[in-house]
Amino acid sequence: MARSAGIHHVTAIASDPRRNLDFYTRVLGLRFVKKTVNFDDPSTYHFYFGDEEGNPGTILTFFPWSHVAPGRPGVGQTLETAFLIPEEALGFWTERLVTLGVTHEAPIRRFDRTVLPFRDPDGMRLALVATPGLVASRAWTTADIPAEAAVRGFAGVTLLVDRPEPTAAVLTEVFGFVEAGRTENLVRYRGEAEVGGYVDLRIAGGFLPGTMGAGSVHHVAFRAAGDADQAAMAKALREKLGIVTTEQKERNYFRSVYFREPGGVIFEIATDDPGFGIDESFEALGTSLKLPPFYEKDRERIEAVLPALD
Repeated sequence: MARSAGIHHVTAIASDPRRNLDFYTRVLGLRFVKKTVNFDDPSTYHFYFGDEEGNPGTILTFFPWSHVAPGRPGVGQTLETAFLIPEEALGFWTERLVTLGVTHEAPIRRFDRTVLPFRDPDGMRLALVATPGLVASRAWTTADIPAEAAVRGFAGVTLLVDRPEPTAAVLTEVFGFVEAGRTENLVRYRGEAEVGGYVDLRIAGGFLPGTMGAGSVHHVAFRAAGDADQAAMAKALREKLGIVTTEQKERNYFRSVYFREPGGVIFEIATDDPGFGIDESFEALGTSLKLPPFYEKDRERIEAVLPALD
């Protein structure tokens, strides 16, 4: 059976592109890995943020639409996207969020970890998970975020669902996750990856469905080692659960299939290959606008309508 190691990337919706870029690179200290366009709407940017090389499990991507209305959290949506930080860096980040005026809550304990919830400028729910043993791991750093405090990629995501069982079936029977913890209204499932390794299902029976908009997660992508594993997972979805995916879509940096899981959240299965070094060197990641080949003939027109980022 093909298994997903964990989360490949998370894609969300933002409003102002300059503000989005500033928050995730300056405030959180993520690397701007790729500047491209929405392949289905080239008048809109597609930003990718992550670690030094844009490894699977570290990538948060955004479609920034300048005039999009705010989303509304609810059933069938990703409620929270959480990042790993070294346990020793919790004080650093608490002080940093306060100093920079970032909306945040008091730290809480969740499954034996201290979690610091906060929000981005569009209200997207985020969290930092203080995790032991990370200080010595490789990190992307900035002038004011040292290696011993830097974000190390995703911890996981929390999905808001009416009932956990149908979504859990996808996670366990198709992706190979296992149940790793349970509270009164939260169930955790883990994959094999240390980075991007968990999905929490928060049970909210009878709660209103969410609506997409600024601050909403559009979809969560799970890792496939390559095309064969992706096809095997798509086959398992169809044969075990009666769920049919889209056809494979070429996204330049990975290949994807999409489906809506029974709880209402849009899932993607994305290949680990070829990665973000396919069209620019790792040293130059994120420094120029990259377009898929079928849009190159329209580069001048596309660049003219995209908002300036300076």
